Amino acid sequence: MAMTLSEFTCSIDPGSLPRILQIQSGIYVQGSVYEMYGRECCLANGDLIKVIEIRITRFIAEGSNGIKVDLPLDYPGLFRIVSDKQPYRSVREIADSLRISPDRLGQPVFRMASDPKQQRQHSDGAVREGASFRITGRRTDEEGHECVDCEELAQTEPRHCFSLRLSEQGEFYECDDSQFYTLKELAEWKMSNGRTRTVTKAKSTHLKDDVLPDPLEEYKGELTLTPVHEIQAIMKFRKDIVLIPPNLDVEVLDVTEQHDFRFFMQPLSLKDVFLKPVDTFPVVAEVIERPLHVPEELSFLWHSKHIVIHRAVEARRVLVSETCRGEQRRFLVPASYKGRFKRRPREFPTAYDLQMAQSSTEELHVVATRTFESHYSQGPTAAAAVQVGDQFLVKKRATSSSSSEGSENGVDKMADALACMKIEGKKQEATHIPMYLEGNFIEVVHDKRQYTVAEICRCFPLPFNVKVSVRDLSVREDILAGASGLLVEEEIADPYLQVSTLDTPHLCWEVPVNRINSMTVQLQQKWQGLETDGAQPAGQALVEEIGEDCYYTLRRYAVGNLQPPPRPPKKFKQPTTNSLRVKPPRPNKPSRATSPKSPHCSSSKPELLMANDSFSKQKRNTIAVSSERRPSVPLSTLPGTEKVTMVTKMDIPQEAVVDAVDDDDPHDYEYIDEEELDFIRRKFHEDAVLRNTVKGKPNTF
Repeated sequence: MAMTLSEFTCSIDPGSLPRILQIQSGIYVQGSVYEMYGRECCLANGDLIKVIEIRITRFIAEGSNGIKVDLPLDYPGLFRIVSDKQPYRSVREIADSLRISPDRLGQPVFRMASDPKQQRQHSDGAVREGASFRITGRRTDEEGHECVDCEELAQTEPRHCFSLRLSEQGEFYECDDSQFYTLKELAEWKMSNGRTRTVTKAKSTHLKDDVLPDPLEEYKGELTLTPVHEIQAIMKFRKDIVLIPPNLDVEVLDVTEQHDFRFFMQPLSLKDVFLKPVDTFPVVAEVIERPLHVPEELSFLWHSKHIVIHRAVEARRVLVSETCRGEQRRFLVPASYKGRFKRRPREFPTAYDLQMAQSSTEELHVVATRTFESHYSQGPTAAAAVQVGDQFLVKKRATSSSSSEGSENGVDKMADALACMKIEGKKQEATHIPMYLEGNFIEVVHDKRQYTVAEICRCFPLPFNVKVSVRDLSVREDILAGASGLLVEEEIADPYLQVSTLDTPHLCWEVPVNRINSMTVQLQQKWQGLETDGAQPAGQALVEEIGEDCYYTLRRYAVGNLQPPPRPPKKFKQPTTNSLRVKPPRPNKPSRATSPKSPHCSSSKPELLMANDSFSKQKRNTIAVSSERRPSVPLSTLPGTEKVTMVTKMDIPQEAVVDAVDDDDPHDYEYIDEEELDFIRRKFHEDAVLRNTVKGKPNTF
């Protein structure tokens, strides 16, 4: 049955591609190819096209206030998903509409509002009505039925796992998602076929110096995203991939069952080649579209017409960042890098970072660069105060069941303090420093040995500070040697293809799949070469400089196995037997209520004492005043004051003054001596006289 191209785009399951379509009603659009942006707009009746991919190129965002803008997939912003209110009526509708994969982004979460109507076969019981579950994969069971693997999102361990057949029906609602997504991630993972997606803008990374303004800069509400698709297809007499807009007024007929796929050529990207089965390699490939930018070592990808792809590997790389005050450079360093590194001092903001940097191979020697006064100097939670210049030695991490001093089975007895040795001259004294201490420690490096990048990852906890001491002489230019300092962050696995030319099959290079994405090849025949003798050419690797977007993509979804640092304690409270301490009565001084210098003082009202900070030499005892009885006195009572300290005397007996008591009171009161107060009043009086004098003559009112 014939259908429009738009209907085919909305109804097709991406997992069923490729499909072969026959044009039933052709179309020809007049115009320059430059005006069409490279899209195929000329299709004749009877033409056969092989649809290999349907992808989203941009979104049309509509807001509640009538705003309507086009957003490209590289729009610099993050969005939060609003759960879809329309239910899915069957498991098959979920599996056919959303992309399901072992990747975390490809594991949607749903809530079952009603039991499925058919009998289910579960590995362990049945899912409860109203329970939330995550779909982790799609497979075919032993009986030949298609099903999805699920796990219930419960607080108990182990989690309840089960399976649901695609034929089962019910009401399945999408659960709320607190993760932030880019538009590219939404297009690839979170857009259901035939549906729109409602989102809210979570964060904008739009730069102020960008040429084009941010169209959503002032918008705060919900946005409805409507995807705009593009069809990638292969035609019989064309080697390149044609791009067809789905809104063409064309009728097509699905004739996949009547034709052979080998009738068409199939240009593949490097990512598509990497996903091929293992028995596909080694294979000879024809370069259809050359990459735009490649390093000098991989220039053969631009000049060669045919290449040999030996195998696909998950190669190990070390993520390294340049330590500098300006713009940082990021690198991916292979284990085969022949340069040598020397250690550089590390900085540790807290004692918790010292504990994380402990290793089983060496002791950690640091110097404090900031003073820290510990409130806990006695009792079982005693912790030492730290002064600038204090040196500490953090012992090796215990690797056996034997207990070390201050630790048990390699774990400190004190959960909120780090056991270490304080170095004083030639003596060492055991001490504890609070785990939350912000001491800004700097490492003292005694090691002058030179290490390879593999030895650093094996012997030391990452991240680790180094500097290139001997550059790699096997390359023409070592881009790591020019860096003043490097931070070795972590080891990662990245997909690569081992590629060589037909002329030099022994010289094989590892080509990154995710960073050379503009290259397409056509697989031809199996290569009968060195592999027939059982020999595998060793793949050579190069140091890659990557951008910020690639750096954060590589690190974004890494699973961290470290616990968060301990929270700092609340305001220290000195334990006392009595919460109120009574001071002895002070000797009475002559009253100044009748003094001409203090006309605003009165013994029948609360006395207001105010003083400038510059006259306050040291803090006196604090007068505790309850919040409901503290009067609000304006600072304009004494003119000309800028920084004023206020102390209010309430109805407190003269023979007893409460010293302290409300730990939650954020105010810090100071007692002002009567002599200082008299000096302040006299100073204010003289200033007032000077202001009222003009050219040595008093003003007349």
